[in-house]
Amino acid sequence: MKKKMALLLAAALTMTTILTGCGGGNEENADKQSDVTAEDAKEENTSGDSVSEGGTVFTVGFDAEYPPYGYMDENGEYTGFDLELAQAVCDLEGWELVKKPINWDSKDMELNSGSIDCIWNGFTMNGREDDYTFSDSYVDNSQVIVVAEDSGIDTLDALAGKVVGVQAASAALELLQSEEEGGQKALADTFGSLNEFADYNTAFTELQAGALDALAIDIGVAKYQIKSRGDGYKIVDETLNTEQYAVAFKKGNQELCDKINADLQKLTDDGTVAELAEKYEIADMVTLKPAE
Repeated sequence: MKKKMALLLAAALTMTTILTGCGGGNEENADKQSDVTAEDAKEENTSGDSVSEGGTVFTVGFDAEYPPYGYMDENGEYTGFDLELAQAVCDLEGWELVKKPINWDSKDMELNSGSIDCIWNGFTMNGREDDYTFSDSYVDNSQVIVVAEDSGIDTLDALAGKVVGVQAASAALELLQSEEEGGQKALADTFGSLNEFADYNTAFTELQAGALDALAIDIGVAKYQIKSRGDGYKIVDETLNTEQYAVAFKKGNQELCDKINADLQKLTDDGTVAELAEKYEIADMVTLKPAE
């Protein structure tokens, strides 16, 4: 009887210990959950304090796979020429910069819904003037063709029958689909196929693997990719088109656009733009000039 009672007491003590341990774990998990919820709430509150609505939070929508303008560095931080320039603007204004990576196909929805204040990431203004309110152009950018050095492709005509890659919803794609003056649909019609990719990192991997013969791409991105990947690629001398990058705001948001234009001029005058352009090796492409 005593042995049975001892066993029952031991079992009860063990169960109490287990329950106490589980309770401690639940409290810890609850604390963690509270932290996450608080952080989420903070982000929600911050995102609602948009500069477009008179707040102090400037939310920039960008493509996180678009170096040197916007990308994730080796430390896991979002950086790039455009993002550092946006931060410099925020420093002038006393704003908090929120870097929001977006699906490039969804950029218009993000802008029109108010979840971002602008699209600032190597965004071509040419042909889109009626769709957005644009800042002054800050980079002169050409559309080019990148191929393997040993491809034997040296001219645009040599792309006939070839498999060409391009980023979805990009200016290069629009150019290759355009039948208007300056468009390159006639050239694209000679391709064996035109394949769309979500980002150029994936497209370059396909080019390296031989699944693509060529890439239609912005020259700044092309130079960055070629430098980072080493020898083996070249830019065809003939360009597809020349265009300009600008910051895109929701159509009619002239007040914010004017403020950014004024700040860009200040940052040009004090040398910040030139310094960043040198850092990201696009100095020969910048169109902003110091005031005389």
